[in-house]
Amino acid sequence: MKKPKDYLVFPLDVSTYEEAIRYVALLKEHVGVFKVGLELFVSIGPKILEGIREHSNAEIFLDLKFHDIPATVKSAFTAASAYGVAFTTIHCDEGKGLLRSVVENNPSGTKILAITVLTSLESKDLKELGYQEKYVNDLTELVLLKARMAKDAGCSGVVCSGHEVDRVKKELGSDFIVVTPGIRPAWSLKETDDQKRIITPYEAVKRGADYIVVGRPIRTAEKPIEAAQKVLDELEGAISQ
Repeated sequence: MKKPKDYLVFPLDVSTYEEAIRYVALLKEHVGVFKVGLELFVSIGPKILEGIREHSNAEIFLDLKFHDIPATVKSAFTAASAYGVAFTTIHCDEGKGLLRSVVENNPSGTKILAITVLTSLESKDLKELGYQEKYVNDLTELVLLKARMAKDAGCSGVVCSGHEVDRVKKELGSDFIVVTPGIRPAWSLKETDDQKRIITPYEAVKRGADYIVVGRPIRTAEKPIEAAQKVLDELEGAISQ
């Protein structure tokens, strides 16, 4: 059975090696996966992956959200997977053919997660982007459309908001990994948050999320370790019931 720590993904959304490693050292007993995004990887490069491994036993999620023509994505993924990370991400928008070509050229075992709909987007944003009315009115259907495509292509799972987790799991199976960003414990909610489709750690795991991404509530806390422990306590409540 997974421990609460195994669910928790902490994004290292900082720009310097020193600051990133400070968080790794601080939170290594509370976090199961450290996520490296665009800002940190572009600033530092693969050195940060080595640093995480030196200072913790956590898995690494290289969240670069590849989105380009198939040949470019394929080459970029091959380079990224050579670092031996546990997870990386690719946008669905280039279609099943791109996803399948990457899956079929993945000798490393890195789990490929497809990005469905970013948690910063709402219905009005999708309308501006030209999506069909049925998807503008029902984000879950759009997420399911992309999740089906990802599974058909052989991806290990998807990234989607907590509001769609239960539907994805019900339709695509418990083994299909769901990583849920936009996680906000009730004690951390702020009106100025740029994440729109948010959910609590407890709710996300009860709905079936395999991993939850919790960044700002921990990173901006006066005492990050205590904040992380509060998240773990909430997760313990979800998995023990």
